[in-house]
Amino acid sequence: MNQKNCMVAQSGGPTAAINASLCGVIEGVAASEHYDTVYGSLNGITGILNDRILDLTELMSENPDYMDRLARTPAMFLGSCRCRLPDYLDDDSPYVSVFRQFERYDIGAFFYIGGNDSMDTVLKLSEYGRKIGSPVRVIGIPKTIDNDLCETDHTPGFGSAAKYIAASLLEIAHDTFIYAVNSVTIVEIMGRDAGWLTAAAALARNEYNTAPHLIYLPEVIFDPEDFLLDVKRLLYERNNVIVAVSEGIRDADGNYISASEQTHDTFGHSQLSGVGKTLEFLVKEKLGVKVRSVEINVLQRCAAHLASRTDLDEAAALGRKAVALAGEGVTASMVTIRRTSNAPYTVTYGHAEIRHIANEAKSIPPEWISPAGNDVTQPLVDYLTPLIQGESNVTYENGLPVYMDVSHLAKHP
Repeated sequence: MNQKNCMVAQSGGPTAAINASLCGVIEGVAASEHYDTVYGSLNGITGILNDRILDLTELMSENPDYMDRLARTPAMFLGSCRCRLPDYLDDDSPYVSVFRQFERYDIGAFFYIGGNDSMDTVLKLSEYGRKIGSPVRVIGIPKTIDNDLCETDHTPGFGSAAKYIAASLLEIAHDTFIYAVNSVTIVEIMGRDAGWLTAAAALARNEYNTAPHLIYLPEVIFDPEDFLLDVKRLLYERNNVIVAVSEGIRDADGNYISASEQTHDTFGHSQLSGVGKTLEFLVKEKLGVKVRSVEINVLQRCAAHLASRTDLDEAAALGRKAVALAGEGVTASMVTIRRTSNAPYTVTYGHAEIRHIANEAKSIPPEWISPAGNDVTQPLVDYLTPLIQGESNVTYENGLPVYMDVSHLAKHP
């Protein structure tokens, strides 16, 4: 059989599980009858354009321990980018360059691991490849802590971030409850358009802890007056109130709460920050109690020491599935997870056409949000719980986790 090679890249925001998907691709190619070498493009699609390519097959064969270490290394071993390809009808020059590189490296399949914006790249490359009659299979592998990709039950990276959020909220509760004074703690959590990650804060609740006491998501209009009434009511019942809030909450006019509207990324998304601090000042001014805000920020997406074993295993399985699908001739698709049972938790792996996924977003169903819009319901908790199960077997040296050397990302292109 005339074997081809594969190329893989990572894009968008990092997670604690995206390198597990990279491992899955490498493992899938090693076991495949269709493919020989797997190359890695540094910094997403830009690595192909700039010819910054690693031979991952050779690199991983140098040390058998690399694969296990790679799977539990946070962020992206291959680096990332925020590069939006133009419409090829307006400018096909980057597409010509990419497919020339595919020919140069004898590529039969290209895998792009990423979120919404990365799936836009998969869609565009697939459409251009079809236009020119290219045999290269283009497949997306989902990744995002936002959990907002359509056609899949959930996305790798989300479970680990959800585990970190829940653990952090429980620890914040322990820290807060020691003081017998009225206080409000506002925890700002990532989530521009979907509140899945903020909703995961509810997993911190147990037999003795009811925090977070309020949860506000982007799916619900945020009313500052209702928020103040919610907090004031709870302060009559308890000393300490802990609030989980998405960075992307909006008012009735659709305006972000304290968004920096002058700053956008290359995909046109508003760069959000400051909602926690805004609500802190509001509570301090209107209610006059002790209040603090906590912005978890990047910590929720790079805490590999607290990664979910379920998340890592599923991420790797999706990488292997992508290679298998490419070998079967599948293209213009994204690998997916379908939940077949909640208890016991079981899933199957498949694929969906990328045209149904790119530039779309999956929100939390209304019935999974409380009627008052300030909490989540039990079905959402049941959905979330299996995703944070199990622990990562992190190796430590001198008291710190041992991860893959990523010094190659510090080098100039």
